[in-house]
Amino acid sequence: MIALVVGGGPVGSLLAGSLARSGAAVSLVRRRAERRTRQVRCVEISPDGTRSDAILTEVQEPGAASGAPDLIVFAVKAFDLAGATASCAIWPRAPALTVQNGIGAEGMVAAARPFAPVLAGSLTTSASLSADGSLRLLTRGGLGLAGTSGDPGTTLDDLVSTFIRGGLPARVYPDASAMKWSKLLLNLVGNATSALLDVGPREIYADPTLYRVELAQLREALAVMREQRLRIVRLPGVDPRLLAGALRLPEALARMILARAVDGGRGGKMPSLRLHLRGGGGPSEVAWLNGAVARTAAEHGLAAPVNAVLARLVDEAAVDPKRRAWFAGRPDRLMAELLDRPMAGRHQP
Repeated sequence: MIALVVGGGPVGSLLAGSLARSGAAVSLVRRRAERRTRQVRCVEISPDGTRSDAILTEVQEPGAASGAPDLIVFAVKAFDLAGATASCAIWPRAPALTVQNGIGAEGMVAAARPFAPVLAGSLTTSASLSADGSLRLLTRGGLGLAGTSGDPGTTLDDLVSTFIRGGLPARVYPDASAMKWSKLLLNLVGNATSALLDVGPREIYADPTLYRVELAQLREALAVMREQRLRIVRLPGVDPRLLAGALRLPEALARMILARAVDGGRGGKMPSLRLHLRGGGGPSEVAWLNGAVARTAAEHGLAAPVNAVLARLVDEAAVDPKRRAWFAGRPDRLMAELLDRPMAGRHQP
């Protein structure tokens, strides 16, 4: 197999390394790559300290890859996906795998690549890139795969075998929407609230008022899933059904369980939206997370006001440092927005 992985962050590096270890010829498009094409060693360190090496080709642009790919993996953030798909237009029929968080990436790729099969991926392994370029796995987990458009033929089963040979647990799901929405539940937990307030998920769940915000956004997402008749499915290494079950427990017990689950599920890594705002902001993936819940709710005649407000506020904070500073460490200001009431005597930027 010849594989092209677009996106050299932790996700792209993880998938590229697994494909290379399985025997595939892999080109990794890394934004900060040197202008020349070069062979690089990808070192992966598992949670128990085991090291695995893989050799792959690092390029700056997709066109520099050697050979037409049998698979294109889009491993960029959702807000960079349009540019990534455009950069691969020279291979219009190559199957594409999307691994973005949230809802909507597959439709974007299918629209841009109407002659190619599009596969959905949900990655539950948390990883980070070290300063020396090595990839450290923070949690075990794996990759869920499902077909969304076009005829993948044997691609799904072949891919599962390929990733497993490369050390990444993988399995096929019959319903891409159920898989993606189940993963979305995990992405919502302690994410937007943590980003806006600039505190960790454990602090969010220690606060009864903020916990109820979390509860509300998850209940809105679950209502949208029910309206679409989507069931929550177990994902590799993690079971979102337990999250939904915890919401029915007494509040104090649920808060304790969820706080531990959130920390453990990310391996101590900062939630994605908070990490994004801490890094200076700019366009974020919240439109594919909370924003997707609000949009899909509206399409089905439902309301998801908490998700809608959280999406709007993260979008504002992502492009306006004053808005970031306004909410940081101030749950009262967040609650004022959620309750749709202005704060007396305070001017909002």
